[in-house]
Amino acid sequence: MRVIGLTGGIASGKSTAAKILAELGAEVIDADQLARDVVRPGEPAYRAIVAAFGTDVLNEDGTINRAALGAIVFADPAARRRLESITHPAIARLAENSLAELRRRGTRLAVYMAPLLIEAGITGRVDEVWVVYVDSDTQVRRLMQREGLSAADALQRISSQMPMEEKRKLARVVIDNRGTKADLARTIRETWEREILGRTGD
Repeated sequence: MRVIGLTGGIASGKSTAAKILAELGAEVIDADQLARDVVRPGEPAYRAIVAAFGTDVLNEDGTINRAALGAIVFADPAARRRLESITHPAIARLAENSLAELRRRGTRLAVYMAPLLIEAGITGRVDEVWVVYVDSDTQVRRLMQREGLSAADALQRISSQMPMEEKRKLARVVIDNRGTKADLARTIRETWEREILGRTGD
């Protein structure tokens, strides 16, 4: 099974790109969804997060308040490392189980979408890295629009990740998403034809 690691920066359009790849026929494993799964009430990572950060990061129904937790960890690198030490091993187990199940089913192509694929040092889980790229100005603007953040808060979140210019250097395939959604869809279709159909002969 060929496993493509799809990554990029915050607000670069990874989720949209993954949806388009799924529509084209790829099996997509979303690390963001796995991250939500491992912090559900009752899960070991959930209990560890409450122990580490207290009940202030919980919603009234007991679920993790991702915005409250995000506000803490994006402002404090030590807190972010503490959270990652709790969630990353749990996500890794789910990811490996998901990939193993796809292999058992005879899947030929899987896309593992992970925002921190490179930063977390898990590129060994995939065969190649594809980066969804946007320039920093576009990234700030989109993040402000999507999350309702100030420019300063948007920059703080962006600076917590590896710069996009560095990520693109580590990619085998760069998907430029500085244009519209229609532009992105066209770019991914062209990439699919070149990198997937062209290499498999399908």
